[in-house]
Amino acid sequence: MFKTQAEALDFWQAFLPQVEKTPPQRGIALCVPFTAVPALSEKAAGSRVKLGSQNIHWEDSGAFTGEISGTMLCEFNITYAVVGHSERRQYFGETDETVNKRLQAAQKHGIVPILCVGETEAQRQAGDTESHIFAQLEKDLVGIDQSKLVVAYEPIWAIGTGNTCEAKEADRVIGLIRSKLTNTDVPILYGGSVKPGNIDEIMAKPEIDGALVGGASLEPDSFARIVNYE
Repeated sequence: MFKTQAEALDFWQAFLPQVEKTPPQRGIALCVPFTAVPALSEKAAGSRVKLGSQNIHWEDSGAFTGEISGTMLCEFNITYAVVGHSERRQYFGETDETVNKRLQAAQKHGIVPILCVGETEAQRQAGDTESHIFAQLEKDLVGIDQSKLVVAYEPIWAIGTGNTCEAKEADRVIGLIRSKLTNTDVPILYGGSVKPGNIDEIMAKPEIDGALVGGASLEPDSFARIVNYE
């Protein structure tokens, strides 16, 4: 929940020139607050930067005050939708059942969902990392087309804390996630205190296809450095 429309446009103006020479096979997406979607939709059209939303409801319309539908998002050329982010699960009652419904809704509208899974610190300390994530995947992916999907591993204990999961461990867990998918070509991202200082090490790992970036994406120079990892 950052940036007004004006701030988002300022970000865009500073960010876009820094990714003009980024390798073309490297995908770039901005998943922005709903109020910034209209302003950036016009800018993103025809550019190499795709636009994403931070959520999507499972119905096209109805009495769901405060939600946003795929029908609404499609008016603005949305390519991606984040689904099941840990903050949605922790603060807003998201369950694996509602995550699954949101994933299905996104795919119905031709939007690629970015499914977030990951464990809490307590679950990790109890040795439940793998079983918890596997259970999430089993419930979340029922009826989902894995050819139109992105998965993000976000260890909750590493989000916004500065406690980045070690790249080797993130790579291990992402490899295990991949082993549970029917389509092993699904892009799997790492998210959890990703910043310019650790992105090169993270992206050097073989199982990690990309990054889901939080706080470090708020400054254009910082995010551009992450996108242009070496």
